[in-house]
Amino acid sequence: MADKRPLGRLVEVDIDAASIAPGPSFIDRERAQAIRDLISDNLFAPIGRQGDRFRLRLSVSDGRLVLDVGDPEGRPVVRHILSLKPLSKVVKDYFLICDAYYAAVRNATRRQIEAIDVGRRGLHDEGASILQERLAGKIVVDRATARRLFTLVSALHCKGENRFTSRA
Repeated sequence: MADKRPLGRLVEVDIDAASIAPGPSFIDRERAQAIRDLISDNLFAPIGRQGDRFRLRLSVSDGRLVLDVGDPEGRPVVRHILSLKPLSKVVKDYFLICDAYYAAVRNATRRQIEAIDVGRRGLHDEGASILQERLAGKIVVDRATARRLFTLVSALHCKGENRFTSRA
């Protein structure tokens, strides 16, 4: 029986610089690593669209996540705009536990660091699940791709106390 899994992948990912505010340095590192990992291995298939290679530009506008999908040459394919509200609590909790993790790395025991990291991975998985649900019927992504996208979406939300709001 032939594999019915959609074929599609991201060949480029860009984040709108105006959508990112300065934040903790771990966010910059995680964002850069997520982009590298995402490009090297992903499943990304916009529903009902031709092609197997796509470019993605992520931004935030009016408190909403904007996913601009293009073909490899940069021609628009589809735009999806999603509310960030369903992700707000998990992103807030994710940042709190990431702060605790990076603080613990400096002086906590290995066991304490591992316990915090289990919680961090759990929140990351929860965020990835929410993102997959929000993309259902729009874009097919596998679990690993959803996790990496959650990292990038989280980076877009790092706006100090004004997370989930757009810039004027």
